[in-house]
Amino acid sequence: MGIVVKKYGGTSVGSAERIKEVARQIIKAKEKEPEIVVIVSAMSGETDRLIALGHEICSVPDKREMDVLVSTGEQVSSALLSMALIEMGCPTISLNASQIEILTDKFHTKAKICKINTDRIMKELSKGKVVIVAGFQGITEDEDITTLGRGGSDTTAVAIAGALQADICEIFTDVDGVYTADPRIVAEARKLDIISYEEMLEMASLGAKVLHPRSVELAKKFGVKIHVLSSFVVVHGTIVTEEVADMEELLISGVTANAKEAKITVMDIPDKPGMAGKLFSALSDVNINIDMIVQSETRGKTNDISFTVDETDLQKTIEVVKESVREIGAGEISYDRDIAKVSIVGVGMKSHSGVASKMFKSLAEHNINIEMISTSEIKISCIIRISAMEEAVRVLHKAFFDTH
Repeated sequence: MGIVVKKYGGTSVGSAERIKEVARQIIKAKEKEPEIVVIVSAMSGETDRLIALGHEICSVPDKREMDVLVSTGEQVSSALLSMALIEMGCPTISLNASQIEILTDKFHTKAKICKINTDRIMKELSKGKVVIVAGFQGITEDEDITTLGRGGSDTTAVAIAGALQADICEIFTDVDGVYTADPRIVAEARKLDIISYEEMLEMASLGAKVLHPRSVELAKKFGVKIHVLSSFVVVHGTIVTEEVADMEELLISGVTANAKEAKITVMDIPDKPGMAGKLFSALSDVNINIDMIVQSETRGKTNDISFTVDETDLQKTIEVVKESVREIGAGEISYDRDIAKVSIVGVGMKSHSGVASKMFKSLAEHNINIEMISTSEIKISCIIRISAMEEAVRVLHKAFFDTH
């Protein structure tokens, strides 16, 4: 067997005892998998603690210094896991992003990986060592520390697996696979044995918290097979891989929900070519991703545009939009945090009709109002009131998965 990359999330390394348990699992795996690279997240709750500490010091912390601060969480867990393995007689070394050379761009707190130098990893593997890598972090060409955004350790793991041409990237978490819905909301949710990159990317982008979207993008780009499984129970999880023919037999693969979105509405935008372009270019320039967009019918010589962004980007979005509104001569700005996005995802949509009508009818029958709609070849998303989110997930799961 070739190189195997294993990533352990925060709950998997959330205490000294959990770290020792992970060390025992790695030692057992090494009997069959001699070349192992392990990526670790910070211990559960540690990143939040560090972020809160930064905000205690100043209301708007400098992003470069925040990266220096929060990157320490992964270094702590990587060092502790390495110590545990060494204590158990397993040759090991922990390495951070600068020691490996995980090079990123300069967008602090949301950096993207540009290049990974695998020389140090291969050198240590050739000595028979397990290599423990601190996830979530990188360095710029100027050797400044960066972080990859929340969930970035998944991205580190898949990027390293791709660079090493690993046989598989195993993502260990506190759930035992990818489910048709969040089991905490839908008790009848089912675990999927296999899911395509395309479906997993949509589900991750739409609120499923099992994998970070950028990690799935990288897996698809480099053909990295991912196995999502639990570090708490020994069961087969879910394989994320290329789409295969029989995947289309299942109409819908999952129902997702995301309560971390906000809607912004800009009123009375002049009905002239290029107005929307100016508005959204300004947001793109500051690295804010726009999700759903709806433009109203023209009233006289103006119209309104509503769009959604990640809730964490709301304040920055408002600041940028206010400047754009002055420039283009638009009207008032309003925002709404009390929204949620519910979505259905499935490659089966490509070859089946009537999916949208079934979704809309199911929501209407339960008096759940749809405010915005977005579609692609394999997903349909609706913006609704946040108070109706969990009911909407249950309603849609019943509509598409109840076989009785």
